[in-house]
Amino acid sequence: MELRGPEPLGSRPARQNPGLWEAAGRRAAPYLVLTALLIFTGAFLLGYVAFRGSCQACGDDVMVVSEDLNDELSPDSHQGTLYWSDLQAMFLRFLGEGHLEDTIRQTSLRERVAGSAGMAALAQDIRAELLRQRLDHVWMDTHYVGLQFPDPARPNTLHWVDASGKHGEQLPLEDPDVYCPYSATGNATGKLVYAHYGRPEDLQDLRARGVEPAGRLLLVRLGVINFAQKVASAQDFGAQGVLIYPDPADFSQGPHKLSLSSHRAVYGHVHLGTGDPYTPGFPSFNQTQFPPVQSSGLPSIPAQPISADIAFLLLRKLEGPVAPQEWQGHLPVSPYRLGPGPGLHLGVNNHRASTPISNIFGCIEGRSEPDQYVVIGAQRDAWGPGAAKSAVGTAILLELVRTFSSMVSNGFQPRRSLLFISWDGGDFGSVGSMEWLEGYLSVLHLKAVVYVSLDNAVLGDDKFHAKTSPLLISLIENILKQVDSPNRSGQTLYEQVVVTNHSWEAEVIRPLPMDSSAYSFTAFAGVPAVEFSFMEDGPAYPFLHTKDDTYENLHRVLRGRLPAVAQAVAQLAGQLLIRLSHDHLLPLDFGRYGDVVLRHIGSLNEFSGDLKARGLTLQWVYSARGDYIRAAEKLRKEIYSSEESDERLMRMYNVRIMRVEFYFLSQYVSPAESPFRHIFLGRGDHTLRALLDHVRLLRAGGPGATSSQVARGLGFQESRFRRQLALLTWTLQGAANALSGDVWNIDNNF
Repeated sequence: MELRGPEPLGSRPARQNPGLWEAAGRRAAPYLVLTALLIFTGAFLLGYVAFRGSCQACGDDVMVVSEDLNDELSPDSHQGTLYWSDLQAMFLRFLGEGHLEDTIRQTSLRERVAGSAGMAALAQDIRAELLRQRLDHVWMDTHYVGLQFPDPARPNTLHWVDASGKHGEQLPLEDPDVYCPYSATGNATGKLVYAHYGRPEDLQDLRARGVEPAGRLLLVRLGVINFAQKVASAQDFGAQGVLIYPDPADFSQGPHKLSLSSHRAVYGHVHLGTGDPYTPGFPSFNQTQFPPVQSSGLPSIPAQPISADIAFLLLRKLEGPVAPQEWQGHLPVSPYRLGPGPGLHLGVNNHRASTPISNIFGCIEGRSEPDQYVVIGAQRDAWGPGAAKSAVGTAILLELVRTFSSMVSNGFQPRRSLLFISWDGGDFGSVGSMEWLEGYLSVLHLKAVVYVSLDNAVLGDDKFHAKTSPLLISLIENILKQVDSPNRSGQTLYEQVVVTNHSWEAEVIRPLPMDSSAYSFTAFAGVPAVEFSFMEDGPAYPFLHTKDDTYENLHRVLRGRLPAVAQAVAQLAGQLLIRLSHDHLLPLDFGRYGDVVLRHIGSLNEFSGDLKARGLTLQWVYSARGDYIRAAEKLRKEIYSSEESDERLMRMYNVRIMRVEFYFLSQYVSPAESPFRHIFLGRGDHTLRALLDHVRLLRAGGPGATSSQVARGLGFQESRFRRQLALLTWTLQGAANALSGDVWNIDNNF
C-alpha cells in the first residue's frame, strides 16, 4: 500500500498533462542552441582581439591615449593595443617634425677634434639637449687616453737623399697638419718602391717581380684596405716606412663629378686595433696607472700621408720594371714603374698626449626588461669639418632621441631599454666606444642586445650597404621592405636593391670592418652590431678624412638629396630599434651562423686531401657545426610550440638568443692579449680565417702566400694546425652547447 499526503493546490492539472512542458522544451531548444553559439562566437572574437597584439610581427600591448598623438598620457588613460603599423605611423610622424639638415650643417661648422675646447663645448650642448628631452637617465663618462698629435714646432719632413746618404731637396708636405696618428716616430731612409694598395698580395707580387720591399720606403695608394693594414703589411715585409697618397684613379672622374684636389692629403690612423693603444685590454678611467704595455697593433715604422702632387714628383723618379696594368693610376706619369727609385728620408715627429675624452649617454628605460639594452651610437669628433664622417650621424642620433622621447610621451612603452650614445675619439680608432666596452665588458655581454652604428651613414645615394653580424640579416631584410627609397619614387629600399641584383644579400650585406665602432661591439664584446651606409655607385666619396669634408661638398655630391638620404637612414635605424626594443621575442636569426660555418668549411674542404696525406682531418669542425645546427633547430621548434604570453619562458629564450654572438668569443684566449676573440670576425690564431690561411700554406705558391707568415718565411706547422683546430672546434662546440639551454638538454654527437 502506498501512503500519499495531501496534494498541493494546483498540482493536479500539471500531473495530468506532462507532455505540455516537453513540447515547449522541444520548441525552445533551437533558440537556446543559437543563443549559446552567439555567446561562444562573441567570446572568441573578444579573445582574438585581446591577444592579437601578442604576435611577434604585431608587437606588444602598449598604452593608447587618443587619436590625437600629441595628447599627453593621462593617469586615467584606457588600455589598448598598438600594432606594428600604429607604431610605424607614430614614429614616422614624429621623425618628420625634425630638422636633420640644419643639425648636420651646424655640427659640421663646429671645431670638434678630440680633446679640443670646441669638442668640450659641443659635448655640453649635446648633454643639455638630451636633458631637454626628459629621458630617464642622462650622464657622461670621461676617459684619459693617449692620443697622438703633430708637433707644430717640429713638423714632419720628407727629403731626397743622394747616393752618399746626404739630405737633398725637401719635398713640401702641402698639408703639414695632416698626419697618421700612432705612426712610429723617428727617421726612415731608403729607396722608394711603388706598392699599389700595400696589401700583402701586392708586396708578394713585388717580390715575385724582383723588387724587394724590405729596407725600402713604400709608396702606396689610398683605398681597398685601411691605413693601419697598409702599414702592418709593409712592416711584415721589412719596409722602412710608408707614404700614403690618393690616386685620382680611385675617385670620381668626369666633368660633372666632384673630386679631391691634387694638393690634398688624407688623414688616417695606423693603429691595427681599436681603443687607447697604450692601455690595451684596460679602460682608461681617471688616469689610473696600468702596466707599461702597448698594443701589439702599434707599428714600429713611420707613416705619413702625402698629396697626389707630391706622389707625382716621386713616381716620375722611379725606375725598374713597369707596374702591372691594374696597378696603373691616373697621375700624369706614364707608365707607373715599381722602382726602386732615388733615396728618400722621412722624419715623423708626432707626440703623444694624455687627453680627456667624453662619451655622452641618454636612456629610455624599458617597461618589462629594463636590464636589456638596445644601443645606438654615433661618433661626435672629427678631424676637419667632418660632415659625412660624424655630423650626419650625430644629427640622426639627436633626431632619434627626440622622436622616441615624443613617442614615449604619447604612449609607446618599449619592453627593453633604449641607450643612445655620442662617442668621442672615433677618429683615433673608435677610442671612446672601445674604452667604454673595456670598462663595462662584464656587464655588457649580459645586457646589451644589439648595437646600431650611425657612423659613415651618408657617403652617397646610389647604393645601400649594411655591414652587420649574420644574426641581423633577416631583420634588416624585413625593415628594408618597410622604408621608401630616397631616390626612387614609389619603391621601397628592398625593391631598389633587387632591381640591381636579385640576390639582395650579395648586394647589401658586408662584413663589419675594423675601422667601425660596430666592429668592437661584436669582435670584442660579443654583441651583434650593424652599420648602415648609403654609398656612391663607383668610386668612393672623395672628401672623407680631409679638410674638404664640408656640408656644402656633401650636399653637392648628393645633388641636393642629403636631407632625403639622411631621413632614410633615420627611418631604417628607428624601425630597427622599435622591433628590437618592442617585440616579445628578439628577432635575431640564431640559425644563420650554421650557414657561415658551412661557407668557410667549403673553403677548407679544398685541402682535405693534403691534410689526409699528413694524417690530419677536419672532422672535429664538421661535428661541432652539426651540433650547432641541431641546437638551433631544436630551439626554433621549442619557441614555435610555446605560448608567447608566458613572460618567464620568453625571457629565458631571449637570454639564449641575445648571447649567441658572445658564445663565439673564444674563451681560450686572453682578451688582454687577443682582444678580438670572435672566431669568425676577430683577429688571431684562434679564428677560422687564421686556420684557413694556415692550411693554404700546404700548397707552395697558393693563396696562402699572401699571408704575413710567408713574409716571415714560415710554412705549414702540424702542431700549430692542431692547436688552431682545437681552439676553433671547442669554441663552436661551446656555442652549440650554450644554445641547447640547460645542461640536461644538451644532446650532441661530438
